[in-house]
Amino acid sequence: MRQLRLVKSGRLDWSEVEAPQIQDAGDAIVRPFIAGRCDGDTLPIDRRVSRAMQAGIAIGAIDPVVACICGRVPFKGPFAIGHECVAEVVEVGSAVERPRVGEAVIVPWAISCGSCPECRCGLTSKCTTMRAGAELAAFGFGTASGPWGGLVSDLVRVPNAGHMLVPVPDGVDPLRVASASDNLADAWRSVAPPLRERPGGSVLVIGGAAKSIGFYAAGLAVAHGAARVDYLDRSPQRRSIAESLGAEALPTPSSRGRRRPERATYDVVVEASSRASSLRDAIRSLRPGGICTGVGYYLASGTRVPLMRMYATDATLRIGVSHARAVLPDLLKFVASSGFPAEAVTTLTADWDDAPRAYAAHTTKLVLQRDRANASGAGSTVDHDRVLDSDRGRGFADPRHG
Repeated sequence: MRQLRLVKSGRLDWSEVEAPQIQDAGDAIVRPFIAGRCDGDTLPIDRRVSRAMQAGIAIGAIDPVVACICGRVPFKGPFAIGHECVAEVVEVGSAVERPRVGEAVIVPWAISCGSCPECRCGLTSKCTTMRAGAELAAFGFGTASGPWGGLVSDLVRVPNAGHMLVPVPDGVDPLRVASASDNLADAWRSVAPPLRERPGGSVLVIGGAAKSIGFYAAGLAVAHGAARVDYLDRSPQRRSIAESLGAEALPTPSSRGRRRPERATYDVVVEASSRASSLRDAIRSLRPGGICTGVGYYLASGTRVPLMRMYATDATLRIGVSHARAVLPDLLKFVASSGFPAEAVTTLTADWDDAPRAYAAHTTKLVLQRDRANASGAGSTVDHDRVLDSDRGRGFADPRHG
């Protein structure tokens, strides 16, 4: 079978590997038919970061935990990539009662058991049982995070399937929840619980590196009745997408395309730029008792946080991996009942067979698609004449440019 691998920066290829088999009574074999590209996957694709990050870790400039997640030489290829998908169940072990063969399911990005103390507390991405001493057990990050491979594969073995796999609700277009495995769930945890604590509050989203997460967060904040949702980003195209989801794009008059957000204005702030300076701005923009969630990568070992400001305003800062499995039931229920248009964030839809080329596209949110009924993985459900990268304003003919 085929498995998409990152060979090196800018180059991805299909690799022929042995098809997975049921190894335990709790396993399932699933066939991904929709896959989203996580915002974080673009880091090693767009930049030659492996050796630079290795050197940064060696001199103490980059936190060494990066190596525990992504390997001693972080993101060094080849490794199976991809950790967002909607899949069809094709086989289950003898202990799996649900989901059933044929059901469409979300596969969370991190592997969890559902019964350890961490899982019972909702920390499913830090499952003690499955991590086996590692920082993470996850799809798509290489062998440092386990032997699980990536989700842009013809077939995938999922352990603890009765817990791990979450059915797509009836009536929900799978394309709408293409990113529920990670980015959409990450945005949900940054907005929905804080707004439950501060209903009708004001929200600021600082966009950038975690591009689609920022969009999802802005749209979810609007959908949850926030009194005000501001979106700050240096990209005019991304500001336009945020406005289409109901947010107000803040003016960016400086030559660098960003300005400091207003001070002490917001109940909830989502920091999605992965910039330490923006994280400090985000904290300083909180109202008393406000909540800031950082959803990007903060790689530096010496990121400064304005702790005295937090003390003075009784602010809360939440930084950490997303626990997708824990929030998926509430998220999917909300999408089903509200019709939240998460697919509006997708800027490029491409055929599954074109994954090596499409995955390298310079676009905000890529979604790959293939026919659920086509077991061979060939063929297309996408009319390429209609495929448009709205973030770049270009067609799919050459996704590496523009």
